[in-house]
Amino acid sequence: MSSRTISLIYILAFLFVSFAFSHVQQPPPCSEDFYDLGQAKNITKCKKLRTLGAEFGWSYNNYNNCIHINVLFGTRVEDYYSSNIVWIAWGVNPGNRPKMVGTKAIIGFKQPNNTLLVNTYNITRDTKRGCRLRPSPDSDLGLQVNNKKMAYDNASNFLTIYAEVVLPSSNYEVSKLNHVWQVGYDASNDEPQIHPARLQNVDSTEIINLVSGDGTSGGHHQKYVRVVHGVLNMLGWGTLLPIGVIIARYTRVYPIKSKMWFCLHLTCQISGYFLGTAGWALGLWLGHASRYYEFYTHRIFAIFIFTFTTIQMLALQLRPKETDDYRKYWNMYHHLLGYALLALIIINIFKGIEIMKGDPNWKKAYIAILVFLSAVTLGFEIFTWTKFLLHKIRTANGVQQNVNQSSIKNPEGKDPQQSESTSQL
Repeated sequence: MSSRTISLIYILAFLFVSFAFSHVQQPPPCSEDFYDLGQAKNITKCKKLRTLGAEFGWSYNNYNNCIHINVLFGTRVEDYYSSNIVWIAWGVNPGNRPKMVGTKAIIGFKQPNNTLLVNTYNITRDTKRGCRLRPSPDSDLGLQVNNKKMAYDNASNFLTIYAEVVLPSSNYEVSKLNHVWQVGYDASNDEPQIHPARLQNVDSTEIINLVSGDGTSGGHHQKYVRVVHGVLNMLGWGTLLPIGVIIARYTRVYPIKSKMWFCLHLTCQISGYFLGTAGWALGLWLGHASRYYEFYTHRIFAIFIFTFTTIQMLALQLRPKETDDYRKYWNMYHHLLGYALLALIIINIFKGIEIMKGDPNWKKAYIAILVFLSAVTLGFEIFTWTKFLLHKIRTANGVQQNVNQSSIKNPEGKDPQQSESTSQL
């Protein structure tokens, strides 16, 4: 592999990572509609949260060794009556970090008859295991929740919950408050059922400073690792490996014969393998770091891709010689496995994009890559078949021309050698 090729690959990777990071932005302030709702309830500060289209407003005071917070949490619902959203939740966690387990939550429900209900809940490890989640009194929560309400505003389409929360200063800090929010799509009366396991739902946590409004996501570092994981896999498995296949298919013998085809094919495959393996390793770390959520299908597909791509790479040492009798069968296996892997890679990349639902640029970027590769492949296919058919026509015309010339020289259709011997007699 030449140094120039390696430099080009690193430049492409750098540009791809830079593009992805440029789309990881801090959320803007809250919307005007939500701000107006907050003003009506004496809410002085508000912000857009990072996930689920949620917004959060608050005002607070400190007295009697307690933090008194007026809380407004909501998300926009386009059509209240046909919306799939069944419950919304906001809560605080007195632990060391913002997470679902240990959260003291306020959950509001949209009932089947479209009436609204709100209760308080204590989220425990048993809840994560699928046990029933029943309403809890304030005494079990270690805090006090007053004047809790749920409402839907027809003008702004916001579904909101409001409450006056009293937190003991011994367990909570104004400058570092762990808060959690969530949206769910299924419930049984006042029992919320488990929410989807998409990253939008998993990342709905934050450490917020109620004074400044600044917030740090609990999975802040993991988000950047996910970006790198996605970029490496899209560039390695999803781009360089298909390019290597295109080079091998169209420049080895026909329609374009190049002496450099194997070197170029090898460069793309090795580079794609190492980039993809690095992305796969980051995916393993992310899976280990996610204690409560696993994406089984995406993970199984990734293991298959890594395993069988590694087997493909072993072809560098294990492929038979051209003189071996079973070389053609080995070629069939190598090609079929390669095409199957490409299909699985594309499927799994889109599964990963679906898991990271929320930023449409991922899907647009990879669709653009696939469109480009498909256009190149289609162009080569058209060129191949055009060249093949023209060659076939020329060959047929050449044979016909030879037959016609023979008929002109020997109109009776006799053997020329026999005619010559007869004339000599």
